[in-house]
Amino acid sequence: MFLLPSIDIRDGKCVRLFQGDFEKTTLYSSSPLEVAINYKSLGATWIHIVDLDGALNGSLNNLELVQSIKDNTDINIQLGGGIRSTETLEKALDIVERVVIGSKSISDPQLVNSWIDRFSPESIILALDVRLDINDTPMVSTHGWKKNTDISLWDAIESYNKNKIKYILCTDISKDGALAGPNLNLYKKCVEYWPSIKFQASGGIRDEKDIKSLIDTGVYQAISGKALLEGNINKKEIIKYLLKE
Repeated sequence: MFLLPSIDIRDGKCVRLFQGDFEKTTLYSSSPLEVAINYKSLGATWIHIVDLDGALNGSLNNLELVQSIKDNTDINIQLGGGIRSTETLEKALDIVERVVIGSKSISDPQLVNSWIDRFSPESIILALDVRLDINDTPMVSTHGWKKNTDISLWDAIESYNKNKIKYILCTDISKDGALAGPNLNLYKKCVEYWPSIKFQASGGIRDEKDIKSLIDTGVYQAISGKALLEGNINKKEIIKYLLKE
């Protein structure tokens, strides 16, 4: 499936942030489970879940809720937010198919490389969230997008063995939750520089036109939260891109 629905969880509810700002939170549903059930009914075989509480404090706060979603939908889940230790990683992989590693992928690439070796490239996605600097260089941010680094996206990827990495999720933070259109140039460069890696694009999707534009960049999948929650993409279009390989 090309389109990957996103469910962001904070305090047990389905929310969206604006440009990664935890002070700008919009509540969409008090039941993330109901949201997941709806996506499953449309044909989704995977969903992307972000534990926003975990992203802030470095531990999985909503794992019981994720377990409930898994038990009630039997949908494949990729889970991110707060996975910064081997113990937490193991707990997550007991429930979900893939884990998304963000902050730790920057602070300790050696450890994350060892996780890829141990748990398989299929199970681990590197999440590299970026803000563009004044030269339009994508610079990585970590810890729930609260901490900026001096590491560029390109250098971050180069710190890994590209033969081991299967997936990278890249978010342009300035686009996230803004419905301002995805950063197509960023994703074109990613695919051009590392054609063997399957890139997931996140941030800015407004409508079907943006989805088509992302397909043209060559990315593997596109993640959408706000556009789906607000009905900017109609049901027929959602089903088409959920089923598209």
